[in-house]
Amino acid sequence: MNEQLRDDRLRTGSLVLRPWLPGDVTVLLDAYRDPAIRAGSRAPVADEAAAERWLRDQAEGRESGLRHSFAVVDTALGAGPVGNVVLVRSGPCPGAGEVGYWTAAPARGRGIAPQALEALTAWAFTVFAGDGLVTLDLLHQVDNEASCRVAEKAGYGLVEVLPARPPWPREGHRHTRRTAVPGR
Repeated sequence: MNEQLRDDRLRTGSLVLRPWLPGDVTVLLDAYRDPAIRAGSRAPVADEAAAERWLRDQAEGRESGLRHSFAVVDTALGAGPVGNVVLVRSGPCPGAGEVGYWTAAPARGRGIAPQALEALTAWAFTVFAGDGLVTLDLLHQVDNEASCRVAEKAGYGLVEVLPARPPWPREGHRHTRRTAVPGR
């Protein structure tokens, strides 16, 4: 595994992005009580067993190198995680990945999501440059205007409207960000 992956904490402003920990079950359950987070999730967390499974999945994803999920902690608030950002690298194209995020209701509207997404993006393009990573996509349902704003603030331009398909009941947006490739 890439040496830079051993630094499991990213810092940007008052935010610390760190791996999810077994002690974060309560924070995770509280976040997933929010209808907005449940609506945008591919794997909703409904109870303690599901939260523990979700946390194990994040740890296993990090170990495999295919999923890097970070709890977003705002040190200015002095509390536990207030959000999540994730990089998913799977499929046949090592040059592409997908990012996602959610922010707990009390932390919304403070610029946390775009700041955390920007930190994750810079990290991903640095850490996986040797693997050829040049494109990251952010997907969301078309009616999620807040996600459009976050994507645009983090430099992800809208590239297309996607048809509805499970698990999403409505059309979606695909936002993309590309890194500068030397020599091109």
